[in-house]
Amino acid sequence: MDQSRTPHLDRVAGPADMRDFDLLELTALADELRQETIETVSRTGGHLGSSLGVVELTVALHAVFRTPFDKLIWDVAHQCYPHKILTGRRHRMHTLRQEGGLSGFTKRSESVFDPFGAAHSSTSISAALGFTIGRDMGQPTGDAIAVIGDGSITAGMAYEALNNAGAEGRRMFVILNDNDMSIAPPVGAMNSYLNRLNAPHASLSEVAQGFMSALPQSLREQALAARARACGGPPDATMFEHLGFTYIGPIDGHSMPDLMATLRMARDRAEGPVLIHVRTVKGKGYAPAEASGCCYHGVSKFDVATGAQAKSKPNAPSYTGVFGRALTDAAARDPSIVAVTAAMPGGTGLDIMQDRFPRRVFDVGIAEQHAVTFAAGMAASGLKPFCAIYSTFLQRGYDQVVHDVALQGLPVRFAIDRAGLVGADGATHAGAFDVGFMTNLPGMVVMAAGDEAELVHMTETAAAYDDGPIALRYPRGNGVGAQMPERGQVLEIGKGRVVAEGEHVAFLSFGAHLSEVRLAAESLAARGITCTIADARFAKPLDHGLIDQLIRHHAAVVTVEQGAQGGFGAQVLHYLANSGQLQSGAALRCMTLADTFIEQASPEVMYAQAGLSARDIAATALQALGLEAFPSSATQPLRA
Repeated sequence: MDQSRTPHLDRVAGPADMRDFDLLELTALADELRQETIETVSRTGGHLGSSLGVVELTVALHAVFRTPFDKLIWDVAHQCYPHKILTGRRHRMHTLRQEGGLSGFTKRSESVFDPFGAAHSSTSISAALGFTIGRDMGQPTGDAIAVIGDGSITAGMAYEALNNAGAEGRRMFVILNDNDMSIAPPVGAMNSYLNRLNAPHASLSEVAQGFMSALPQSLREQALAARARACGGPPDATMFEHLGFTYIGPIDGHSMPDLMATLRMARDRAEGPVLIHVRTVKGKGYAPAEASGCCYHGVSKFDVATGAQAKSKPNAPSYTGVFGRALTDAAARDPSIVAVTAAMPGGTGLDIMQDRFPRRVFDVGIAEQHAVTFAAGMAASGLKPFCAIYSTFLQRGYDQVVHDVALQGLPVRFAIDRAGLVGADGATHAGAFDVGFMTNLPGMVVMAAGDEAELVHMTETAAAYDDGPIALRYPRGNGVGAQMPERGQVLEIGKGRVVAEGEHVAFLSFGAHLSEVRLAAESLAARGITCTIADARFAKPLDHGLIDQLIRHHAAVVTVEQGAQGGFGAQVLHYLANSGQLQSGAALRCMTLADTFIEQASPEVMYAQAGLSARDIAATALQALGLEAFPSSATQPLRA
């Protein structure tokens, strides 16, 4: 970038360099920082709108507080790009979200200015309270400042932390970044409440006070006393004050004078917990982002002048889109089908059904625990709920899956998007663990689509299944170009399929790695080794008959899955051990993700690093057969 365009930013190697800037210099710095953020993300892709919305706030926070001694904690950290530029990582921003580069989120191992890693929402207040306790118990740390958005503060964990922090009464700061926009438009009563705090017209509290002011003096005093007893505080207090916080705001989050004055006052005077309500605009300062419906939350590389994003032309539909269309088709035929999403209607494909049947799709905000139990309640009422949640976020609702769904045998349909490795979002968003934690549950049916056509069939199967909970998992990205059915077929529960027959080795694939298994089989065929390829379809219940056949007729059996150890392969091994077939003579191998958190890269490279490329699959088969393997090539997956 042309350095002459950023004279103030060029003077900042770290936050300490900007603490002597005056207001005009800080304002100019923010302007330069915004432009650099836009140009950086135009080359790398990433989370743009959220970062643009907090530029002035980022500058002000680092100018006022003594980071990294004071701990600045970004909730989710979608908005952390300006923070990274100001904290010594400007020269590496071109590596953002790339293999070996900067994370798209805050990360403790990356910088001392990232005191707490993020990527899942609503954790910042809890972490800030933890740092606060550490400070008060003599640890070498200063004030803790949590920055949380109006979307993230809808989650239950944020309320738990507010409740605890208010009761503790210790000095800490919560910045509520209120931009009236999460990944999708925010929903729920909290959003309405914040809008009332921002509204120029009379609030309900003001209306009530106006009514009481018209009462005779004696009645007015009684009414005020009664209201204080009922509310637990002054009659005009905000809910945050009732929870024990000093509330300041709302203030203009793009006014450097307002931000600096407010933050300095809070820093100098606070004795207990303080919540500062800051109003911002997501995508601020970049017209295409401000005009976008999602405010350019996540973007690919784009042209700065026009805002046009670079999009490759897919040769197959996305799995998410296939699910959304299949579910909408099923819903058109069955009015009892409903759907639940936790703030991700577009990300899960439910926006397709939402457009056609808006009264049957429920966005509960960032609240996965509530989403699961809400779906359980609908299932108990006789409806057919599909609970569509990313694999990485379903982890947050696991207790509810166990106790509120599985234990009661309720027919909730779990659509688990982003199964497997997801690329640039890295380890925090990998869908690695759902196969293991779902197959552990009694009565749970667990399916995984081998291709996009199979996903259509599995969606129809889930819609027809009423005997208990059922889950279908599928990856991020586009399908493989399978022939699509006009309408899904209901699959027989627990039955897999054989897609190719051979003599020497059998591959038992679970999920979307079926295409890599096919490539491995092609390479083995070139060496005269013929392969049977079976698509398990179900991890629970297993197709025992299919497994028995594979073990009986092949010298080696290799299971392959896009999940962590303890998943599908473990289920197969349990069955074989308990049925006495481990001594059958067939060599067994289970291929899973490596037992580590795999850092960001392209999905292809990540799977190679995990030992799951087509070359790795073929090499594993050769090793099981006692034959020489292919030369090692960890970063060059085999291609036909």
